[in-house]
Amino acid sequence: KEQGTGNFAADAGVSVPVFRPLTPTRLAPISFLRRQDVSWVLGVAKPETSTGPFDIRLALSGVAQAVLDCLDRRGACFFSDLTGRTGHLATEVEQALWELVAAGLVTADGFDPMRALLDPRRRRAEGKDRARRPRHSVGRWDLFQGDPGAHEEEPTVLLHPYELWAKQLAHRYGVVFRDLLKRESLPVTWRELLVQYRKLEWRGEMRGGRFVTGFTGEQFALPEAVESLRAVRRDVQAGAQEIRLSPADPLNLVGIILPGERISAHTAKPIVFRNGVPSVDIASVVSLA
Repeated sequence: KEQGTGNFAADAGVSVPVFRPLTPTRLAPISFLRRQDVSWVLGVAKPETSTGPFDIRLALSGVAQAVLDCLDRRGACFFSDLTGRTGHLATEVEQALWELVAAGLVTADGFDPMRALLDPRRRRAEGKDRARRPRHSVGRWDLFQGDPGAHEEEPTVLLHPYELWAKQLAHRYGVVFRDLLKRESLPVTWRELLVQYRKLEWRGEMRGGRFVTGFTGEQFALPEAVESLRAVRRDVQAGAQEIRLSPADPLNLVGIILPGERISAHTAKPIVFRNGVPSVDIASVVSLA
């Protein structure tokens, strides 16, 4: 008789999922959003995997499980609380937190805790560089709650989540059209956004027209953005000031709405704009109406 595996599901011929340990890296996706926006952002987001929150916990390391259990019992904790209550070393807790961040199970209430995980060189700083170590004591860690307002007694009137996405993009860029959103990782399609922009135009909250030349399709702009574009067009000195932009900035639209090759977000040198033209070899310039 063949010896069993010890796993009753496997012995019975039932398919058993195999969970690989999470290996968080600097490429782990991280989102920044306002607390009041959590409900609608997650409500419209399309999950990339069918693995549920309870399944993903099976892939956590022992230290990550201990940190997760501590947060579940105690609520939001400072880094020092986590090391003290779990009994693990600071380096182990740092790795566990990064693992939990990659799994989408925890969140921080500030930037310093995240910086502490993103820059391992600062964590290893010693001697004269000790002052550069990240300030773990500044912020707290907590379990990520998908809907922080789910238990509030006061009813809230929610707009359609697609409309909220459309408004967010409009406030980000002022003018929106299909080609502008190529670099955006959106859970909604342009067709779905287009329906919302047309509704906003009917209500007088946005204007439709041709605001950026060189692109096909419908374009929409906030009224204040239209006035700003007109003011720039009337000002002969507009654009004379040199503007430096980090390649990682979302406004790095070279190769998207500006002609030329795209400039990688990992480029070390800043992009320099003179008269609206980036300091790269570009034959023509997009005209703003």
